[in-house]
Amino acid sequence: MFTKAALLVIFFAITISVGLIFRKRNTTVASFVLGGRNVGPWLTAFAYGTSYFSAVVFVGYAGQFGWRFGLSAVWIGLGNALIGCLLAWVVLARRTRIITHHLGSSTMPDFFGKRYASNGLKIGASAITFVFLVPYTASLYNGLSRLFSMAFGIDFTICIVAMAVLTAIYVILGGYTATAVNDFIQGIIMLVGIVAVIAAVLRVNGGFGGSIDALSRVEDAAASTMPGVFTSFFGPKPLDLLGVVLLTSIGTWGLPQMVQKFYSIKSEKNISTGTVVSTVFAVVISGGCYLLGGFGRLFSAKIDIAANGYDSVIPTMLSDFSPLLIGIVIVLVFAASISTLSSLVMASASTFTLDFIKGNIVKKMNEKSQLFTIRVLVAVFIVISGIIAIVQYKGGITFIAQLMGVSWGALAGAFLAPFLYGLYWKRTTRAAIWVNFLFASLFMIANILFRASFPALLQSPINAGAFTMLAGLVIVPIVSLLTKKPDPKLVENCFSCYNTTVTTTASEVLNEEDS
Repeated sequence: MFTKAALLVIFFAITISVGLIFRKRNTTVASFVLGGRNVGPWLTAFAYGTSYFSAVVFVGYAGQFGWRFGLSAVWIGLGNALIGCLLAWVVLARRTRIITHHLGSSTMPDFFGKRYASNGLKIGASAITFVFLVPYTASLYNGLSRLFSMAFGIDFTICIVAMAVLTAIYVILGGYTATAVNDFIQGIIMLVGIVAVIAAVLRVNGGFGGSIDALSRVEDAAASTMPGVFTSFFGPKPLDLLGVVLLTSIGTWGLPQMVQKFYSIKSEKNISTGTVVSTVFAVVISGGCYLLGGFGRLFSAKIDIAANGYDSVIPTMLSDFSPLLIGIVIVLVFAASISTLSSLVMASASTFTLDFIKGNIVKKMNEKSQLFTIRVLVAVFIVISGIIAIVQYKGGITFIAQLMGVSWGALAGAFLAPFLYGLYWKRTTRAAIWVNFLFASLFMIANILFRASFPALLQSPINAGAFTMLAGLVIVPIVSLLTKKPDPKLVENCFSCYNTTVTTTASEVLNEEDS
């Protein structure tokens, strides 16, 4: 108990210290929300990665999909790395940094408002962000409950309060820069922790080869009658696996808390370094989590899915390990959770202040008032998400749990296509954005309320979310072509930033005159 508690105390002390160190640097909204658009490549890359992977992935998704798909669940981790990180940085990072700086945009809703000259779009996007991001935030607490119960035997409410207080202190004090620095520290903890955990789990069953052999002998007629299905290339349910890969990989392209990381990039070199670092980070963390979960069925004698759910898989796998290793795991999951929580509440608070309150509820809002409001709302959103998590946990209210499950799909479905086309295609229209916003939001809400009426494949919130994202990529261009062209002056003003001439060195670009 002392070992586990000591590791947590050290972690808390470091996290709060970072917030205190950077508290004096946040005198403007830009510095608090975006770090003054001057954040280095390693911090940006780790901030992106740690915001991507939380306790939801380590405990929830790794346990659930590892159990359902076996080792083929590793495809989810590889998809996260190659599509959710590598391709996202290549396609989005540079253009996002350039155009948001040009438009003076600090949030995704503000980008929509300025890119399409529509205050209504900005308000609509901020409403969608608030409705679906706050419940998603609450889901981050759930992954901690079983681990803390296993390690300390304490009530889940204490875990929520500790996590909420810690996050509130360093985010309110230090802003985005403190969050990015803590994300870097937490990312290092996650890297070391996942490697140690995987090594320990595989050692129980005779190493990697022995674990594969044992898993190949596991049978489950309900999943598949094919021998060795849990060690097969695509597992027992390839289509369901594809849906998870798409939602968890492409989905990041439309999540406000993820895309906002690109706003703060400092230079071209940062993009190159950040692309490599975030991709490697994702391979280790996400690939490692799903690899770990893929061996969950080797511990089936101790796991009762029907009684305890998929969230019990990973904690049960770790329950017999040494106090030191369990302490490392707890710090790992705590780090993963608060890094994502800080990113989410920062996105929620800044969006609600800058895009909903400022100019609409409060017509004139100076810099000091904006900064104060964002800080207050950070605390408010942390409290709200904590209350939702406690109510859902204590009362077993399934509606809240379902809303958490569809929030990622709704956000990504609503924002991915409008944001992507907004960066690249001049013909994108305001009407197309509205249609996509309404389609994604209403489709996912209907999936909660009338799930039984949906086709079997779309009754899964994961598949439904993936469908809304793919549908948006079709809806936006079709509606754009059928509606009035946008104002040419507006479009040219937005896209003129991409045509700005910059000077670089011969090591970056060949000098054609020398030829």
